[in-house]
Formats: sequence, structure tokens, C-alpha cells
Amino acid sequence: MADRVHGSALVAITILLYRLRHSDFPVRRRVLAAMNLFFGVTIGIMAFGHLLAVTTKLALGTLAGSLLVFYGIGTVLAVPAWWLVLCTCGVLVAERDHGDTTLVLNAWLAIALIALGLHNLPMAAPALLSIGYQLHSRRLVRWAIVVVAVVVNVGLFVGSLVFMASGQSFEQFRGIE
Repeated sequence: MADRVHGSALVAITILLYRLRHSDFPVRRRVLAAMNLFFGVTIGIMAFGHLLAVTTKLALGTLAGSLLVFYGIGTVLAVPAWWLVLCTCGVLVAERDHGDTTLVLNAWLAIALIALGLHNLPMAAPALLSIGYQLHSRRLVRWAIVVVAVVVNVGLFVGSLVFMASGQSFEQFRGIE
């Protein structure tokens, strides 16, 4: 599943960058749009998968825990993630800068992920890096942030592949089962 999530996000930013290849959009806005789109699609698909898993377990009668909490977690992540994707698309269509909105949505997602456990800090890192990129004015620092963001995203992808290869479910990994 993780390879599909990251693959979908990679396809989304590839399409974005391909569409913008001959545009007059500044490089800074292109990079920020790519960072936001990749993170939004990744977390949005993961949140949708979470909601689908909760619904499936509920239908099978195997859900252990609070339905309200599980749906709340999925919703708290899905809504801002897909909103971030829409804001990124809005930047491209309306040529408006959604800077404040994307800052708030990235902060919301980072805080929500960290609030769900410090083990989610690596998943929150792309949001924090996007915020840093958007707020920083020095070109060299912005490019350093982009390099770190790429390394973090590649690390998350490799980590997810290793986790999938282990054959464990999330419940087994966390010691819930």
C-alpha cells in the first residue's frame, strides 16, 4: 500500500511539474506547490485508507476500540490533507497565492500527526519543512530545505517498504494484537 501512496503522490507532482514546464510561475511557487501536493496526496490517501480500514473492521465486527475516535483520527487528517491538495490546485488555476491557507493546513497536519504520537514525527516532517520553505527568504536555505524534504520523503518510502516486507500489520507492529 505504501508504495502506491508514494507512487500516487509522485505521479501527482510529476503531472504538476510537467504542466508548469513552460509557465511563468516562479520556481519558488512551483517547488512549494510540489511539496504541498506530495504531502497532501500522501496523507490524504493514508487517511482515506485509515477510514476504509475502520469501516471494513466495523462491517466485519472486528473493530476493537472507539468508533468515534477512529473516525475522528481519519477525518482530522483527511480533511486538511485534501484541502491542501485543493489549495495547491487553486494556486495553479486561479494564479492566486494561498500562502496563509497552506501554512495553516501544514501546521494543522503536523500538529495532528504529532498529537497522535511522537512516532509520527517523521510523517509530520514534510509539513514542517514546507512551512520552513514558505517562511524562509534566503534562496540557499530554501534549497537546503528542499534537499532535506526529498531525503525525508525517500526515507519514509524506504521505511514503509521495509515495514511492508516484514509482513506485520500495524496492530502487530504496535503490539496491539
